[in-house]
Amino acid sequence: MSLLMRVPSNLVQSIRAYRVPELQEEAARMGHHFLYAHCANALTKQQVCARIGEQFHFPKPSSKNFDALRTTLTETIHGAGPQPGFLVVLEQLPNTQKFDKEARETLLDVFRDAAEFWAEKRVPFRVFYSFEIDAAGLESGPSSSL
Repeated sequence: MSLLMRVPSNLVQSIRAYRVPELQEEAARMGHHFLYAHCANALTKQQVCARIGEQFHFPKPSSKNFDALRTTLTETIHGAGPQPGFLVVLEQLPNTQKFDKEARETLLDVFRDAAEFWAEKRVPFRVFYSFEIDAAGLESGPSSSL
């Protein structure tokens, strides 16, 4: 039985009870690309974009800002040929003065746009994210976002 049986094929949601190793195994089982970025300690939008690009193995210009990241996640990858599907994990998105709630939502919008793009192509694109844990041990951000 699939770990993601009840999860729509194109969405952006909080990682909640899922564990990264299980998601990675599920991506492999389904033959999908597994893209993982651990974003803790990034302080700014540019650092978060760079960290995602670096850990996804994108060329540097592809991750210099939100627009470049959106283009890479959609048009650039689509231009590389048929794709089997994607399972993306963005772990520990920061909560800093220069990467605040608005910046986090804009980043998630980039991934929502990519999910919509791939849905039109009938290619699964699932994104799971978590926020940096604050000193009280709580996630700093909304519990879910679609």
